[in-house]
Amino acid sequence: MITDAGVADLLRRSAPKVLVALVRHHGHVDIAEDAVQEALLAAATQWPEQGVPANPLNWLITVASRRMVDQLRSEQARKRRETSAASMALPDEHLAPPADADAHSDDDTLTLLFLCCHPELSPASQVALTLRAVGGLSTAQIARAFLVPEPTMGQRISRAKQRIKATGARFGLPPGDEREERLRAVLHVLYLIFNEGYTTTSGPDLQRAELTGEAIRLARLVHGLLPQDGEVCGLLSLMLLCESRRHARTGPDDELIPLAEQDRGEWDQALIAEGVELITGTLTRAPLGPYQIQAAIAAVHAEAARAEDTDWQQVLALYELLEKLAPNPVATLSRAVAAAMVHGPDAGLALLEPLSADGRLAEHHRLHAVRAHLLEMAGDLAAARASYLLAARLTTSLPEQRYLRRRAAQLPEDQRS
Repeated sequence: MITDAGVADLLRRSAPKVLVALVRHHGHVDIAEDAVQEALLAAATQWPEQGVPANPLNWLITVASRRMVDQLRSEQARKRRETSAASMALPDEHLAPPADADAHSDDDTLTLLFLCCHPELSPASQVALTLRAVGGLSTAQIARAFLVPEPTMGQRISRAKQRIKATGARFGLPPGDEREERLRAVLHVLYLIFNEGYTTTSGPDLQRAELTGEAIRLARLVHGLLPQDGEVCGLLSLMLLCESRRHARTGPDDELIPLAEQDRGEWDQALIAEGVELITGTLTRAPLGPYQIQAAIAAVHAEAARAEDTDWQQVLALYELLEKLAPNPVATLSRAVAAAMVHGPDAGLALLEPLSADGRLAEHHRLHAVRAHLLEMAGDLAAARASYLLAARLTTSLPEQRYLRRRAAQLPEDQRS
């Protein structure tokens, strides 16, 4: 007898496949998504008591399809009443149940990912819709992950579905000239999901394993479909190498442990091996891209047995390459740290100066946290303390706040050593 938890896991894994089947057959992603949710609710109510059907995926597709057909017929009747135009009705074959789940393929899931990352949607809407439609997370789960009220997240997802409907987008891979651009949007969305799980922007937890796990799952799926794409390989490698540190990033009381102080014996060696193999293989055959460079940097850290063994010269060279390939203030911030490790803290502090006038980063806590660290390295402890406290005030992550305040408390208030 399958447990309630087993039913919940089965439903989550099945939801994207059911949605794909309905959208491919009927279109109307907004109506299809509602129908899928009704089918999932029916299953969650019936299966624990009556047992899981022999083919649960086909059961869900059949029930969801019936719900959707009813909704489409209701919509047609309303339109006929309003317009008296019989031509508005769908042909009967469009109202037949879709083929069974055997027709589903991972290519369909990739198509659904492309649809969720439609360029008319904002990045926040792309992320929410991807987690809902492809990840199978409930609105409540997504809302909890991003610490927003469930009604707010529900409205965001609803608006995203309506926006896709308004564009007239159909279920299918975008034309060849748009496909590469849309793939980059998909990778960016998965990157955002992983980053939010790796270091949450606000709230009591440093990490959200459900988000990093979902991002890795989807990245694996995309990599399975596009194994030769260098940036797909690079992103998956980057995720695996970062995820390998998860258990070492917090202490017994959930306090943040920075990279240099982590017990590297707790790093997941299987994930490191897989990530290193991925990035090593793709660097020799694919055009270089930002995700590959970031993965290469993560690999340098992963291969150092101790923090003091890190090849900072190589890390600095890679950050310089990243800045040339994809200039952005976050890359400059990271290059400043590497420059300080190679050439001394003054070199890093000099790189930070222009960032203070960059509106994208000037009020971000990470800029002030890095400045504090470099000032501490330079011996300006009073200034370092002030920067740590400023960074703590600017972050909404409670673990980061505690860590930054603890670092500040360890430094004297008004002297330079």
